[in-house]
Amino acid sequence: MSELSILQAVRFKGRCTAEAAAAVAGVSPSEASQRLEQLAGSALVSGAVNSAFRITAEGKQRVAELIAAEAAEVDGNALAAEYSSFDEYNSEFKAIITAWQMKDPETPNDHLDQEYDEQVVHRLGELHTRFAPLLNGIVALADRLKPYPGRFENALDRIVSGDHTFIARPLIDSYHTVWFELHEELIGLLGRTRAEEAAAGRAI
Repeated sequence: MSELSILQAVRFKGRCTAEAAAAVAGVSPSEASQRLEQLAGSALVSGAVNSAFRITAEGKQRVAELIAAEAAEVDGNALAAEYSSFDEYNSEFKAIITAWQMKDPETPNDHLDQEYDEQVVHRLGELHTRFAPLLNGIVALADRLKPYPGRFENALDRIVSGDHTFIARPLIDSYHTVWFELHEELIGLLGRTRAEEAAAGRAI
């Protein structure tokens, strides 16, 4: 479990519990809790309030330093090629999430049409299957990202079992949450910013 994995979890979540950090870092909640307490002692995260930690200004600076160091060890050209492919899936994923939220530009999805919702879930499952080889390629280039395939699988399993909150609900490890965080990781490792990606139409 790297320092960066836990700090990223806290940065992503805003208010991060040990359970949430464990999911991001791919460790047990007890391991994550111990590391969070250590980071709080070094002022990189704030002490727990209602069992949740926040990243500090020093922690954000440390994240930037660690990502820069990690990026220097990653094959940047190979990762940029994988990111180009990711962008195509990202556009498709955004369309699926839009379809889940809106039946058409004027009609919010009230989720009363079971057939419609099942079609959207099927699209997500089909995307998941096609995306898996690319995700494995990304993970092979950046070892710290190894928890992501399991996180996507867990979200999809929950969705297929009928818990559709795991499609796009924030504050849980929904498919959308995991996708957003992976996108953020790729942007950071490539030395880009979310503002630049948004201007290029690649934000989620």
